[in-house]
Amino acid sequence: MDTLAQLDQVLEARKQAAADSSYVASLYAKGLNKILEKVGEEATETILAAKDAAVSGEQQDLIYETADLWFHTLVMLHHQGLSSEQVLQELARRFNLSGLVEKANRQDKGE
Repeated sequence: MDTLAQLDQVLEARKQAAADSSYVASLYAKGLNKILEKVGEEATETILAAKDAAVSGEQQDLIYETADLWFHTLVMLHHQGLSSEQVLQELARRFNLSGLVEKANRQDKGE
């Protein structure tokens, strides 16, 4: 089983766990706003790590912060009843579609 599928299983299981039993269960208990706050915090930390990596050439912090961002994004998706598989399916759908065409299609739909 791949890492994303394993994370999906764990994140889904944590929905049923007591808030004091795990970090993820505590995030679920605190609700969507707290989860979104964490996603925003991790996004900012990832941006800063990318800027630092561009200057220093050291990329370990960028990898670490990106993992945190992906993780908290997965928590958000699961809180909303979604999974990584659905995002992967969307990425696969776009694989042979020009990014310019895909963007134009979204604009045509008012997005």
